[in-house]
Amino acid sequence: MTTTEWVILVVVVAIIIIAAIWWFVQSRRSHALHEDFGPEYDRTVQQSDSRRAAETELRNRRERVEKLDIRPLSITDRDRFAREWETLQPRFVDDPKGAVSDADSLVSDLMRTRGYPMGDFEQRAADISVDHPDVVNHYREAHRLAQRNASDQATTEEQRRALVHYRELFNDLLSDGLPDAAPSRGVSQTG
Repeated sequence: MTTTEWVILVVVVAIIIIAAIWWFVQSRRSHALHEDFGPEYDRTVQQSDSRRAAETELRNRRERVEKLDIRPLSITDRDRFAREWETLQPRFVDDPKGAVSDADSLVSDLMRTRGYPMGDFEQRAADISVDHPDVVNHYREAHRLAQRNASDQATTEEQRRALVHYRELFNDLLSDGLPDAAPSRGVSQTG
């Protein structure tokens, strides 16, 4: 083999090794994002032009939320929110529309108290998806149903589902950051 052939062979092997390392690193990053964001990863990929664009979006979300002052609730605030939910949930029987509206307000207040910015809904959902990827879909569905509720288009079943979705997010936000924190005492697991 000539010197030129050896140089070409070494260059080709180096390119293959670099490409393999690049692919491995990208694969690990994708896997880590999928692990961190769960169903939100899949949703973002489906709604994006490419996997690369979706992953960039998810990394940008994480960077944005890391700059925010998201904090756990104090015991006092946690107890106050739990009591408010305990009062709100049974009212559904007599006033489903009002209970859904109040659940929306209570969740917004809880998010604000935790330090989430209260801009437009899509930005709030994106922010929530970073630390609460397992319940962000509950938030989206609750919001959609609450909008139907506000315009008097929601059925009682949709109102019930909205309250259940809000409860999932509420419990997750309420217990976050506290060691061994169970869901609030009065947050029933029934509809």
